[in-house]
Amino acid sequence: MEQSELRRRPWASQCSPELSPHLWLPDPSRCSCAAAKSLLFQFLPILGWLPRYPVRDWLLGDIISGFSVGIMHLPQGLAYALLAGVPPVTGLYSSFYPVFLYFLFGTSRHISVGPFAVISVMIGSVTGSLMPNSNFMDPVNGTNETVLNEARRDSARVELVATLTVLVGVFQMALGMLQFGFVVTYLSEPLVRGYTTAAAVQVLVSQLKYVFGVEVAEQSGPLSMFTTFIEICTKLPQTNVGTLVTSLIAMAAILAVKMLSAKFASKLPMPIPIELITIIVSTGISYGAGLKAKFGISVVGDIPSGMKPPVVPNVSYFGQVVGNAFAIAVVGYAICISLGKIFALKHGYKVNSNQELIALGICNFVGGFFQCFSISCSMSRTLVQETTGGNSQVAGVIASLVILVTILKIGQLFQDLPKAILAAIIIVNLKGMFKQFTDMRTLWRSNRIDLLIWLVTFVATLLLNLDMGLGVSVAFALLTVIFRTQMPHYSILGQVSSTDIYRDVVEYNKEIPGVKIFRSSATVYFANAELYAEALKEKSGINVDYLIGKKKKALKKQKKQCSLRNAIISFDGGALFSSPQELGSDCNGSGPAVADSSGSMIELEPQASSTPKATLESLGLKKPDLHSLILDFTPVNFVDTVCIKILKNIFRDFQEIEVDVFLVGCHASVIDQLEKGNFFSQTITKHHLFASVHDAITYVTRGQGQSMPKPVTVSTSVNRLLDL
Repeated sequence: MEQSELRRRPWASQCSPELSPHLWLPDPSRCSCAAAKSLLFQFLPILGWLPRYPVRDWLLGDIISGFSVGIMHLPQGLAYALLAGVPPVTGLYSSFYPVFLYFLFGTSRHISVGPFAVISVMIGSVTGSLMPNSNFMDPVNGTNETVLNEARRDSARVELVATLTVLVGVFQMALGMLQFGFVVTYLSEPLVRGYTTAAAVQVLVSQLKYVFGVEVAEQSGPLSMFTTFIEICTKLPQTNVGTLVTSLIAMAAILAVKMLSAKFASKLPMPIPIELITIIVSTGISYGAGLKAKFGISVVGDIPSGMKPPVVPNVSYFGQVVGNAFAIAVVGYAICISLGKIFALKHGYKVNSNQELIALGICNFVGGFFQCFSISCSMSRTLVQETTGGNSQVAGVIASLVILVTILKIGQLFQDLPKAILAAIIIVNLKGMFKQFTDMRTLWRSNRIDLLIWLVTFVATLLLNLDMGLGVSVAFALLTVIFRTQMPHYSILGQVSSTDIYRDVVEYNKEIPGVKIFRSSATVYFANAELYAEALKEKSGINVDYLIGKKKKALKKQKKQCSLRNAIISFDGGALFSSPQELGSDCNGSGPAVADSSGSMIELEPQASSTPKATLESLGLKKPDLHSLILDFTPVNFVDTVCIKILKNIFRDFQEIEVDVFLVGCHASVIDQLEKGNFFSQTITKHHLFASVHDAITYVTRGQGQSMPKPVTVSTSVNRLLDL
């Protein structure tokens, strides 16, 4: 068995005999055990790498990295729970269960999974639309006023988000098991970056109410971000000054320390945990100074200690969140696999895209039963995990243990943490996403189609919200691909001097006399086949349709003359003309006719010389300078029925004006499709196919008696190609 096959199916080596002339029957028990072992190792990658874990080289770095990332998980988990519209403790759960599960099932050694801003705001849009605050207003006894029942709202939202998370996990596991890891290829880099930039803007707007300390009605659907922003602006006179000052001080401190930490990163053993320091200090000040009572600053509130038992999701929500779940599943996976491949390439290993889908699916599916919300991968935590010496997901286990201790013992100490501090942490961490605005300048210089994708994605996401914006963005990106295949570059090729290389005559103006070599930069299919035929006729320099029309008129005229001559012969009562030119031929191309003594017409046997096939010259028309047309099909990777029909028409039309047509560079799959489409016939045979342009040129120039292009050696051809 070939090595490539063994690599693709590692269990196959256990089921394959040594090369032998004797018939071999496999041992079913041995084959089944080997296959089961291979599947188990593929499903649980930890079984492959943990026994070979280099304790002396990696353990210390993983411990330091794990503590660093765990310290980041704490503030980010609390803050991103705020984005998702659920209680802060849910963010801590989402920083524990999925991280530990990824340690078992993931294939990337460096990414840090857990809460992520973009995914959290996508979840927040679901909770805001399906569970708005207005649904949980309780009347105050004896008055017409109502008050928000936060406990009832939080309970309902947690149930909804847990169900959404389970459904996200189902989608991801299903896609992974169906080997659909390639699905993210439809999310191009400009699309993802434009989408995350728009999401960052939405996150920023959603946190302004905590920065200014104002109450804002929850909005959902298209233009919801703009209505929220307008409402915040109208309520600026009601700003809580204490909340605003707290936010600004926290943002300034966090941003300044992060800049210093980045500047002196090479001298520091680990990044300064400024978010954790800010949370601890602000919680202490809030508790000691009574900020909630004195200044009305909103705080996190109750954070229960301990773990909660698993709860079965409410499947009745599935129908309402299925679209959002699929969007979250795809976006979350796209971010994870992108970062995973970046760090895998940097450190010389590979990540399994389908296994990553399954791993994320398990993290979300199991996490949903424990009141987690959907997770992805955070760039900031991943960078910290990698730069502080993390070499494996052992660092993730250490980080999850830090969160476990927090959940069990420390979490309740943060009940007086101001929400403005969490908003400040979220806003400062958006700095990296806002830097993506510089993509516009880069794309303007490099590829304006990608710039258009970036801009459409950004605008659509802002206007239509995150779920519908993603769908519109993907559809537009696919339309640009169709548009580019409909408008490819068509060129006539010429020979590079003294080589068998052929390039656009615009650069190398040396055409073979009497030969046109036509190439399209895209495959030919139903969307551009007509355009291909039109461009070919235009580039050939021949008015094909006009020439065919002239030929038909000439043949029609000849037919009338033939009929007239036959009528004269019949009327003349047997007079015999002496030459074929005087007699002519009948309409079907038969021989001359004479009348016998009784006046009946007798058709003579046709002579080969008297009935030649009508040519352009015999009809008095000018023959084109072109005698051969070569269609370079090297870029074509498939053909459909429309393409085959257009090709038949091209062969028919050019053969009608005495131009031979040849196909070159067809892949084996294309030839097979041509055969199945009944392309070949008596007039179009496989003799019209050539492996390369130069082979076709050799054939047609010899057939026309022209001098051959100058022969070349392999070294000369290669050197000329390198010069190109």
